Formats: sequence, C-alpha cells, structure tokens
Amino acid sequence: MNLISRSTFDNEQDSLLYNRIAWRLLPFLFVLYVVAFLDRVNVGFAKLQMSADIGLSDLAFGFGAGVFFIGYCLCEIPSNMILQRVGARFWITRIMITWGLLSISMMFVKTPTAFYILRFLLGMAEAGFYPGVVLYMTYWFPSYARSQGMAWFNLGIAMAGVLGSPLSGWIMQTFAGVAGMAGWQWLFLLEGIPAVLLGIAVFFYLDDRPGKVHWLSPEQNARVVQQLAAQRQHHEAAGAGHNFRAAFVNKDLWCLIYVNFALLCGTYGVSFWLPQIVQGLGVKSLFQTGLIAAIPFAVASVLMVLVSRHSDKKRERRWHGTLCNLASALGLAIAAYFHDQPVLSLAGLSLAMSGGLAGFCVLWALPGVLLTGTAAAAGIALIATVGNLGGYASPFMMGWVKQSSGHLEYGLYALAGMTLIGAFVMFSVKPPGAKDAKGLPELSSI
Repeated sequence: MNLISRSTFDNEQDSLLYNRIAWRLLPFLFVLYVVAFLDRVNVGFAKLQMSADIGLSDLAFGFGAGVFFIGYCLCEIPSNMILQRVGARFWITRIMITWGLLSISMMFVKTPTAFYILRFLLGMAEAGFYPGVVLYMTYWFPSYARSQGMAWFNLGIAMAGVLGSPLSGWIMQTFAGVAGMAGWQWLFLLEGIPAVLLGIAVFFYLDDRPGKVHWLSPEQNARVVQQLAAQRQHHEAAGAGHNFRAAFVNKDLWCLIYVNFALLCGTYGVSFWLPQIVQGLGVKSLFQTGLIAAIPFAVASVLMVLVSRHSDKKRERRWHGTLCNLASALGLAIAAYFHDQPVLSLAGLSLAMSGGLAGFCVLWALPGVLLTGTAAAAGIALIATVGNLGGYASPFMMGWVKQSSGHLEYGLYALAGMTLIGAFVMFSVKPPGAKDAKGLPELSSI
C-alpha cells in the first residue's frame, strides 16, 4: 500500500523512494500526534466530572481550556527556531517528555487557579511540536507530496477523537473511585504516561535529515538530498523568501495565518465542547457520549485523506482549500440550526470537522512553497502561533456564549461566519511564480 499516491509522482523510482520514507516516518508521527491532541483536548471530557470537584464554571472552563494556547503561542517561534538549530530528534524528545509530565500533573488540580496555571504551562511545553513536524516534512518530502504527508499526520486529530473519546469516557466511568481518585484524575494520569514513553522513543527512532540514514541506500539518500535542494533553489528563484524578515512581510503568509486561525477556531470549538454538545442531545452515559463524539472524527479521517490525495494529484491548492473552508462553515451552520435534532446536528459537526481537517492538510502544503530556509522555520511557526490563538478564542467564546445566553449554538454560528471569511481569504492566496512557472505544477497551480 502506498501512503502517498503513485499518481503524485512522475516516475516509479520516486514513488518507491518517497513511500519508503513515508512508511518510516508518517505512522510514527501519526501516533505522536494522537497522543498530543488527546492530551490537549481530554480536558473537555474531564470537565464532565471535575467542574463540580474544583468549582469550575462554564466561563472558567472556557478560559482555562483556551489559556493553553497563550503559553503555546508565546513559545512557538522560539521553539521552531531551536528545532531548526539542534534538530528534530532532540527537540521533539524534549517537547513530549515535558508535556507528558505536565499533563499527568493535571490530576493534582484542586482549584480553578491551579487549572489555569497548569494549562498555561502545558501550552508552553507543547509549543513547537506541530510547526516543528511541518518543518520536518520539508526536509523529507517535495512540496507536491506534502499535502498527503500532512493528511496522515493530521489523521492523529481524527483518531484522537475516534479512539480517545470512547477511551476517555471509559476511563472516567471505570476508574472513578479507584485508589481514592476521581475518574478525571485517572484520565490525566493514564493519558499522560504515553507522551513520556514516546518522547524517549523519539530520540532513538527519528533521524534529523536525509543524507546518511541507515534505512535508505547511499543512492537513495543522495537522490532525496539532491531533489529537495533543487526544489528549494527553484522556489527561491521564483520569489520565495528565505531570510527571517521574509516570514513577516509576506502577504500570502498572513492570509494563511487567518485561514489557519479560522479553521482552528472551528476545530477546537467543536473538539472542546463536543462532549457537552452530545450530552445536550440527551445522552447520559459517559461511554456512549464518547462513542457518539467519535462520529465526526471518524468521518473526517476518511475525507481528509481523499481530499489531500486529490489536491496532490492535481497539484492544486487554492480551490481545494477554499472548498474545505466552505464545507466547514456550512457544517457549523447546520449543527447550530439543527441543534435540537441529533442526527442532523451530528451530520453538521461531521461536515465541519471534515472540512476543517482537510483544509489544514492543504494549507500546510503551502508554506514550504512560499518560504524556504530560515524564513520557512519562522513562517511556519508564525502561522501556528497566530492561528493557534483560535484555540484560545473559540473555547472561551463558546463558554461565554453558553453561560450568558444558555444557547451553545450561537457560538457555532459565530465560528461558521469566521470560517466563511476564511474561504474568501484562502482564494486570494497566490504562490511565487504563479504566472511564470509553466511546467512546474507545484508552483503554477496552487
């Protein structure tokens, strides 16, 4: 089975080579992101029990869930610059071990203030993981294959929902009261340990760059290095920025920042509040809540791979990204309008999650075309930094809306509007060389 479609490449040799790299890297990175995203959003399930234990209101939960992203954003760019300097193997190891230990520490929270502090520190610890992996992809895959690479990586979000939602509900229901601890305390403990163990595994498994890796032949190592160097040189000749300043003055990069912000608002708004949305549909069992909450993620896991394959095959980004944003906005609007009809509401949430996750895969294939070198490291981190403020804004906004109006669906309407604007912004993005790079599909048709 090819993780990256054969039709993406011009010859069988490259297909075999980059699929060999894909099988070595992508399943492992996928598992890392499952654990990362699970540790990031399991607080939505923990809230179902911990609110009463520590006196956490809806507004306080929204603030605490979102303050994670303040710490995350403050450290995003420095973290990615360090990763570029010291290598992905060492830096991702550091990231995972520290975030795993802090995630476990959430089990000791007794007050809302302690909840805020640990969520903030958890964001600082995890900063740089996602943009670090995006940058890491540029070291191993040509730009026209990265959308599929990002799809398999982002599949971790979907699988965290598919597997993590039922698992979180089962842990909280099964372990409640064991050893004198609440179910939510066991949740943080049992879902934090894998991050620490996998962090240790990263150090021994990942290679920083192609060139001398033992699982490729000398000829294959040389071919990857030569092809990616040639592509970087072409991007720079076509107008892609390569120094630190270029990351902050590129108009199209700022368009991607807004699109990422809007999509993250929708994705995290749904992810953090999905357990409450499901229970609002009349579901009482924690395990059943987890199973139903997994449905939007299961649908998204299929569609994001299909959309990414089609985008890479056609070597086209603008229309794919625009339509993904439109689909996400429509899904959020449907979920809000039919909030009292479980089947239609879940269908809307599934469409919203599918559009959002597929949109990420298309979007993150572009920074390596717009920027190279130091500019790529800074630009990728900048997209993640500003974009991830959506992870702060949307949970807090949803909590405020629910507490002040009693209608969570009003918040979904607001998210739909932001994502709709993102569709128009995405359509305005034009890569360097779009008019002049005839014969180079990865540049000429975005």
